[in-house]
Amino acid sequence: MPIHKSAIVSPKARLGKGVSVGPYTVITDAVVIGDGSAVGTHCNISGNTTIGRNCQLFTGAVVGSRPQDLKHKGEKSLLEIGDNNIIREYCTFNPGTEDGAKTAVGNGNLFMAYSHVAHDCIVGNNCVIANNGTLAGHVTIEDRAVIGGLVAVHQFVRVGKLSIIGGCSKVVQDIPPFSTCDGHPARVYGLNLIGLRRHAIPRDSIENLDRAFRIFFGSGLSKKSAIEQVTAQIKSTPEVTYLIDFIKKSERGLARSCRKE
Repeated sequence: MPIHKSAIVSPKARLGKGVSVGPYTVITDAVVIGDGSAVGTHCNISGNTTIGRNCQLFTGAVVGSRPQDLKHKGEKSLLEIGDNNIIREYCTFNPGTEDGAKTAVGNGNLFMAYSHVAHDCIVGNNCVIANNGTLAGHVTIEDRAVIGGLVAVHQFVRVGKLSIIGGCSKVVQDIPPFSTCDGHPARVYGLNLIGLRRHAIPRDSIENLDRAFRIFFGSGLSKKSAIEQVTAQIKSTPEVTYLIDFIKKSERGLARSCRKE
């Protein structure tokens, strides 16, 4: 489908080869859209927004409108979306807040209907955010994370790679990589075994991660003591090393275990 005659596309916008634009969509001056992308009906793409190649935007998506942050006073901030993303109906994406600040989305992600990516967020590659998933400002979602429907993620939270968060969860602290989390607030229930197996993580790495999780989330040790014990007792696979590094760098604190304290 070419550019529909009812669409309003600024002559200053840069659209790549094969880009299609549906009826009643508005695209403003500074927008860049890569080759092969398809924009559906009644979408609004504005601001300093770049969308990569072969993306699909469905009805009513609002991409690049000014951040919902009272500190924003019209500064030139950015929104960059990579290649092969699917943005379903009525999703909203905001740019960064400060001058030159950026909201950045990687490649191959699925954003289901009504999901929201706020200002200054970073979303990695091959993530899934289900219907009405909401990211507050400055949230980081690492590669291959899955966020269930109606999940709300607090500002500055980091969601680790290959983790999965159950629907309707309230996420107020960092979600460790490779974990399964759920609840209000979200708590750690164990490893994301299905995700690890689907992504061909070696069996010995999964076993070592399981041992590390038991120490971090089942022993009652302090973070420092747990890190020391895991480092001393468990084989250093790439996944275990990544988990330790994530925990060391956690600023908001980690989601706690589902075990009763």
